[in-house]
Amino acid sequence: MERRTVLITGANGEIGQGLCRGFQKAGWRVVGTDYAKSCIFKIDDYIPIDLDRLCNDNKYREKCIDHINHSCKDGLDALINNAAAQILAPMESLSFEDWQSTININLNSTFVLIQALLQKLSATKGSVVNIASIHSTLTKPNFSAYATSKSGLLGLTKSLAVELGRQVRVNAICPAAIDTSMLHASFIDNPKGLEELKKFHPSGTIGSINDIV
Repeated sequence: MERRTVLITGANGEIGQGLCRGFQKAGWRVVGTDYAKSCIFKIDDYIPIDLDRLCNDNKYREKCIDHINHSCKDGLDALINNAAAQILAPMESLSFEDWQSTININLNSTFVLIQALLQKLSATKGSVVNIASIHSTLTKPNFSAYATSKSGLLGLTKSLAVELGRQVRVNAICPAAIDTSMLHASFIDNPKGLEELKKFHPSGTIGSINDIV
């Protein structure tokens, strides 16, 4: 049986690493992307891609898509749009550059990749999984750029699930708090706040990376 291939963006992040290793363990061929020049752990193939630039530079976009098509020349069974930027700032001090970069990385790049790889995914009756967020429906101050991008990602997911459902399955996962170093760093001066956060989840605890995998 031929190995199935998955493309995972944001491969160097903690959730991205978990996804890559989970698919590797399940026997998939894993192609990862991130903005760094190299992957920090071993996967089948790695393509450095700046997703912000991907949305603004036509020649760069063509080059990146060519690299993906070459790496996935034997087919693509799944695309996981996991990469994300989270720039937190009050509305009055949030720069347009940070706003635009967040929208590009979290939303526009997803559109670009799905559109560019649709033919490959359709050929295998493949699957797209967008890693959205609870912030798409329930958010808090200083998250305007992030929440907007994730709301848009959820809307794109619903629309494409209807439009492409007979060719490609399109779904989203909307995690709440996930146990990562980024989460713990935000509570470094407020350990009691982290314990309180657990109570807001129906499970009584924050999620794990393996829950997403």
